[in-house]
Amino acid sequence: MATRAEDSHETSLDKSSAGLPGEHSASGDLAPITTPDSDGHSAPDPEFVPERQAAGSSDIAHTRTAALWTGLVVGAVVLVILLVFIVQNLDSVTVQIFAWQLDLPLGISMLLAAIAGALVMAMVGGARILQVRRSAKKK
Repeated sequence: MATRAEDSHETSLDKSSAGLPGEHSASGDLAPITTPDSDGHSAPDPEFVPERQAAGSSDIAHTRTAALWTGLVVGAVVLVILLVFIVQNLDSVTVQIFAWQLDLPLGISMLLAAIAGALVMAMVGGARILQVRRSAKKK
C-alpha cells in the first residue's frame, strides 16, 4: 500500500510527463506512447520526430536580418531600374516653377517630381498619424 507521499510523487510525475495520451509535446504534436516501464509509468517514444522537424527547412523563421537583406536587394534592383530610366531619357526639357526656369534631363525631372509627390504624401500621412495618436491618448 502506498503512502500519501508516494501518491503525491507519482501524481506529479504523471502530470509532468509530456507523452501521456491527449497531451502535446513541446512542438505541439501528440507524442506516441511507448510501453510502460517496470514501475508502470509510460514514457514518450524517444525516436519520435515531429512532422515539422521532419519536413526540413520549410519552417525557417523569418528574421530581421533576412528582411534587411531582402530590402537591400529590392532597393538595389530599383536603383538599377532608375539609372536605366534616367540614361534613356537624357533629352533636355525646360521646367518652370514659380520664378525659376531650369533646363534638366527628362529622366531627372520626372524623378524629382516623383520624389516631391512622395514627400507630400509622407507629410499628409504623418499629420494623420499624429492626429490618431492624439485622439487615442484622450480616450
